[in-house]
Amino acid sequence: MALFLLTLKAAGFGLAVAAPVGPMSLLCMRRTLALGWRPGMATGLGIATGDGLYAAVAALGLAGVSSFLFAHERPLHIAAGLLLLWLGAKMARMEEQAGPAKTVRDASWPAAFAGAVALTLTNPPTIITFAAIFTALAPPSGFDAAVAAATVGGVFGGSLLWWCGIVGAVSLFRHAMGPRTRRWIDRAAGLALAAFGLVELRRGL
Repeated sequence: MALFLLTLKAAGFGLAVAAPVGPMSLLCMRRTLALGWRPGMATGLGIATGDGLYAAVAALGLAGVSSFLFAHERPLHIAAGLLLLWLGAKMARMEEQAGPAKTVRDASWPAAFAGAVALTLTNPPTIITFAAIFTALAPPSGFDAAVAAATVGGVFGGSLLWWCGIVGAVSLFRHAMGPRTRRWIDRAAGLALAAFGLVELRRGL
């Protein structure tokens, strides 16, 4: 029962970490809207996986991994900035596709998953967030393997729950929007992602 309650608490924290609107939220929503629920869900699963990996580093106290990531924080921010700029430019000029072409694009969900994991992992300070969360959640006896697994699993589950909700909500409205509306959403999302990319570049330079 104690592990179950700990998992629920960790899930709440995982949901809270995922909830703020940022570049990953825009990316997930836009892929769901333009490409369908599979790429959108793959993106959300990739983000949750990245959060889970950072949570595992914090819970297990992998100092070597943390030190390596923080030592390369600036190049990671630059990489994230360049990737966000590229995604933003791609979105802003993408034309609406339909028919067989849309089916081909729906099949790219493994790439959407891998890209979301990589982009999520370009933010090493996330480890600090999870370290603070786990300090608050730590039982008096400290973290053993079972407690660490329950906590990391809860964070992953809470984050994934948020992205399932986002994908489900966007999917409900997807078919109610015409090509013109989707085109303007693409432009707005592209500009927003490019702005986030510039912020990341500034952090890295």
